[in-house]
Amino acid sequence: MEEQVIDIMRSAILMIIKVSTPMLLVAIIVGLTVSIFQTTTSIQEQTLSFAPKIVAIFLSIIIFGPWMMNTLIAFINEIYRNFNMFLR
Repeated sequence: MEEQVIDIMRSAILMIIKVSTPMLLVAIIVGLTVSIFQTTTSIQEQTLSFAPKIVAIFLSIIIFGPWMMNTLIAFINEIYRNFNMFLR
């Protein structure tokens, strides 16, 4: 019983990492690009990096959203099947 709960928790953590990776990578790339732009132009406005990151993350959700949803649905269905087998 405890082993199954630990396996489910491990799978859930790995799923969170897998699903959030595209958005995190986009945010890192955009943040690095804006940072390089700020350094080269000597613009030190702190709020300048937020707007491009927000837009980029929204676009990544639009692009990767169907894949993220299908991945999460498959994971939830697998947990539900395992839960039903456990109750029998």
